[in-house]
Amino acid sequence: MNLVELTRATVRLGGQTVLENVDLSVRAAEILTIVGPNGSGKSTLLRTIIGAVKPSAGQVVRKPGLRIGYVPQKLHIDPTLPLTVRRFLSLPEHVSDTAAAEALDHAGAECLSRQQMASLSGGQFQRVLLARALLSKPDLLILDEATQGLDQPGSAAFYRQIETVRRELGCAVLMVSHELHVVMAASDRVICLNGHVCCEGAPEHVASAPEYRALFGTGTQGALALYRHEHNHSHDHEHAHDHGHSHDKDRAAS
Repeated sequence: MNLVELTRATVRLGGQTVLENVDLSVRAAEILTIVGPNGSGKSTLLRTIIGAVKPSAGQVVRKPGLRIGYVPQKLHIDPTLPLTVRRFLSLPEHVSDTAAAEALDHAGAECLSRQQMASLSGGQFQRVLLARALLSKPDLLILDEATQGLDQPGSAAFYRQIETVRRELGCAVLMVSHELHVVMAASDRVICLNGHVCCEGAPEHVASAPEYRALFGTGTQGALALYRHEHNHSHDHEHAHDHGHSHDKDRAAS
């Protein structure tokens, strides 16, 4: 079965209909991206999937025993608080050194364990949040605007790490982001949301759909093709022996 299945889910908050008749499935081991303008209900959709919001109509079905890891937009930590990365990973519950090291390694942050949280760069901080989300060995990893505030190279590097996480751990990934061409290039499937599902499919299909262009214009399609081309030539050599389908997808798109 799918990890999560929404059927005609409608969410009303404060008398307003935020989501209406949303049909959505999250499949095992896929990278699924939700895109949409401000106010389109993306964060509400994530909260509905997690279970923090209950639909007013329709239903949400989660696979029994589903483990979810969550990487938030931001997390404020008092900069005067002496808190190392290793100690942060053991809040609120202690985790073993082995589990912490493994999570940091998967997040591409293996050298940060003894660093103070307050001294981390934006990209390092997000990788530590990613490591924390991976501690539970999730079946589904959810990222809500996880690279907000990072520059484009930093965002691209983070999303390449997400592809690595999916390949190494086999978890599904559900992402929301405004960085359309970067996040879509790392995706297997894209859903365009504007209170309802406008269109969905492979990134190239969605980028050329009239509904998507009406919301975002036509520039992203060219940026998507350029990013995929550069991504393929810049990184194929790193994984020449990989058999993960994400890089086959890149080659097919170039």
